[in-house]
Amino acid sequence: MADQCAQSGKDNRSPIPVIRWEEPPEGPVVVLLDQRRLPAEEAELVCADVPALVDAIRTLAVRGAPLLGIAGAYGVALAAARGVDVGAAAAELAGARPTAVNLAVGVRRALAPYRAALAGGGDRRQAAEAALGAARALHREDAEASARMARHGLALLDDLLPGGAHRVLTHCNTGALVSGGEGTAFAVALEAHRAGRLSRLWVDETRPLLQGARLTAYEAARNGMPYTVLTDNAAGSLFAAGEVDAVLIGADRIAADGSVANKVGSYPLAVLARYHRVPFLVVAPVTTVDATTPDGASIEVEQRAGHEVTEVAVPWTAGAEGGGGIPVTPRGTRAYNPAFDVTPPELVTAIVTEEGVVSPVTTGALAVLCDRSRQVTI
Repeated sequence: MADQCAQSGKDNRSPIPVIRWEEPPEGPVVVLLDQRRLPAEEAELVCADVPALVDAIRTLAVRGAPLLGIAGAYGVALAAARGVDVGAAAAELAGARPTAVNLAVGVRRALAPYRAALAGGGDRRQAAEAALGAARALHREDAEASARMARHGLALLDDLLPGGAHRVLTHCNTGALVSGGEGTAFAVALEAHRAGRLSRLWVDETRPLLQGARLTAYEAARNGMPYTVLTDNAAGSLFAAGEVDAVLIGADRIAADGSVANKVGSYPLAVLARYHRVPFLVVAPVTTVDATTPDGASIEVEQRAGHEVTEVAVPWTAGAEGGGGIPVTPRGTRAYNPAFDVTPPELVTAIVTEEGVVSPVTTGALAVLCDRSRQVTI
């Protein structure tokens, strides 16, 4: 089946789901909120096959570690329902963004019951239903995990920063746009806001694709939070002025030793935070911890197209290979464009998960947390 993606506009005044499964007469589809078009326009992307969904993942129409896991699971269910080669579709989905461990976790989550149903004598329809059930369960679980992370994170903030008027700096986007619930790091800030204990949310622009300026500011405005956007290179000035009480970021992969891969620009914030004695907190579900990746040096860091740096497009709607934006560098300029950087565990004050807080961040402490999570799940 050829790629099929269609777009439909939505009323800006009413929030819409970031991902959902639908079954129109022409067959099942995965519907996404197209994050490339925010904040200018809320538009949905309707993906009727796996190649379309993979393209949406690679071009950041859908993004963020927990949400990529959900998208991967729904992608397996879509392949099963459409009757294509599920194994090949799963491999394509899992490799779409190599640094984000949740994507592969979500793919495996739906693939396992699909294969088990077939092995148990079920037909392809029953196997497809098993995959969809797993995807929906993952979606629900992520929403529940988000709420628990928010509570754990606010309790930690209150413990570290007695007084209650928290000024928090965040990087990239970690709210409802990356989650089945209200997010990871952003959800903690939102919990503080609802409790009357958020004085200011400082929002890094997060260049080159401006996920902070476009997406985090969009979510903060929707929730009535006190926020201010700054260029990434202004963060040092903010720390020096004593205006940051804590840094809150998410994670795309956490190695077994506690090294954290997150949107590029996170590591410099950790260095600044350590120098200025400011807590640096990572908020992520347990599924983001990858025990098979021993340390930060073992994390594969995705390298993205140079045009994302050498051109500017707002809203960003270019494909993975093309450009089409306004040039900001001389023709032929080469660009260094890693999607992520890696923060070593010694610079991380704590990792906040749905199962609790790890501090200090060590291999042993993370292993205990993951073992406890598996026991709870079972």
